Amino acid sequence: MSRHEFQPGRLIAGFFLTLTGVIYAGDAGEAWDTPWFVVIPLVTAGLCLAAAAGTLTSGVRRRRRRALLARETQGSRADEQIPGR
Repeated sequence: MSRHEFQPGRLIAGFFLTLTGVIYAGDAGEAWDTPWFVVIPLVTAGLCLAAAAGTLTSGVRRRRRRALLARETQGSRADEQIPGR
């Protein structure tokens, strides 16, 4: 049972921002040394991928919704044309 629709753009954005947090946590814990500028391409790439996934998902959902609406409209017209009903 899904309580909400799956949004892959938010999943991708969350993954990249979490990865950025892990990288900085490792740097703070002195597990490794991370330059400050590493976060810029990481966050930018994550947000761009998230935007692309969100746009693609939106287009797919819009197209499915139109196809379903067209199918329902054709089904109701077919019922009206059958004699004896």
